[in-house]
Amino acid sequence: MIYPLISEYISPPQSTHVLIHRISQIITRASETRLVSIFVLVFLGTVIFVLPAQSAGTPKESPDLSIFYNVEDLYRIAESYGEEGRAEYIQARLTFDVVWPLVYTVFLASSISWLYVMGFGESSRWLCSNLLPIAGLIFDYLENGATVIVMSNYPARTPFVDIAATIFTPLKWISLGISFLFLFIGIGKIIGNKIDR
Repeated sequence: MIYPLISEYISPPQSTHVLIHRISQIITRASETRLVSIFVLVFLGTVIFVLPAQSAGTPKESPDLSIFYNVEDLYRIAESYGEEGRAEYIQARLTFDVVWPLVYTVFLASSISWLYVMGFGESSRWLCSNLLPIAGLIFDYLENGATVIVMSNYPARTPFVDIAATIFTPLKWISLGISFLFLFIGIGKIIGNKIDR
């Protein structure tokens, strides 16, 4: 009698699969046409009006804008910023870079959900791809946290955290790259469906 109760809670593969599916379903159900339209407008408005202004004050070389870099590159960038530049970098990561990942994550997750429901149907297993932007969000926040710690402690070194930063950054870009790939696949599927009709 006890064994079934225990086994119910120690079946991680099945539990994880169910949890992932449920989260994906919640996102899908919330992705109504009106909300998705609002998220798209907010994303485009941020890209067109906010990002250029934010990028204007950003040094040409920045860890979060690179795809690959090593620990020595990270410390070289920290040194090139100077004390004032590092302070500005930290401030940007703790303000703008808290909001921006939320903007692109909500846009990508809701858009992918809406496109795949319209293109492939509500029962499509590909709907779980709407979780990929959340992975990008997590890696983005982890990257920001790691680089902020490194910049804060410079010129002292921050073992393990500096290595973690170099890992989180490519994982972020890979997650976001695949997310946009799924987004374009969804757009292509809807266009293809309309052509077939």
